[in-house]
Amino acid sequence: MTMTAVIHQPDFASYLGFFQRFLNADLYIVLDHVQFVHGTSKSWTHRDKIKTAQGDRWLTVGIRKPTFGTPINEVELAPGSGWIDQNLSLLRENYRKSAGWSEVFPRIEALYGKRFDLLADFNMHFLDGILDMLQITMPTVRSSTLSPEGHKNELLIELLRKVGATRYLSGLGARGYMQPELFEAAGIEIEWQHFVHPVYPQPFGEFMPYLSILDTLLNCGIAGTRDLLWSCK
Repeated sequence: MTMTAVIHQPDFASYLGFFQRFLNADLYIVLDHVQFVHGTSKSWTHRDKIKTAQGDRWLTVGIRKPTFGTPINEVELAPGSGWIDQNLSLLRENYRKSAGWSEVFPRIEALYGKRFDLLADFNMHFLDGILDMLQITMPTVRSSTLSPEGHKNELLIELLRKVGATRYLSGLGARGYMQPELFEAAGIEIEWQHFVHPVYPQPFGEFMPYLSILDTLLNCGIAGTRDLLWSCK
């Protein structure tokens, strides 16, 4: 029996294509034991982009600055609600006239309202809330519970073996370091995600793709976002 798994860090409110993979998978392995990446263009675990009148802008989860090498599952949230208030204010300023505002914003605000100590827990809570809106059921297992070893390809293969996956659904960004022959030797098929970003109504000029799912939900509403996802399946 074929079992398809997705492996990815527990990023914050990722883009539409992240959720599109879930429509073609059976399990999400949450890569939470690897090093937290901070301060580079690849830092997506605690932030994603939304659209403003001045262009794209980061919507950032407040964290305590971690020491180098800290795993994602040990990164702590910043104390207080300052960053939460800033996020909600930024969303109000730029999306209050959007089609999905009255339906979606109260649900986003409620997700921010539950307090956590750790970034990974907050992000997974946020993910669960978005999946609930999209009516997607996706079982998850955290890599930190699987006592994984190895790096890069070897790590992925071990995680897939431990959950009994026979197929790995990967984003195209991994092509540069993937070694398909290692997966083939392990009896695991690699399937590459095929995702063409749909265009939907946005304010502030020309359409800007690859923003946070929050941009899609607030501009298109829940049903409209679900329709977009299924059209990309």
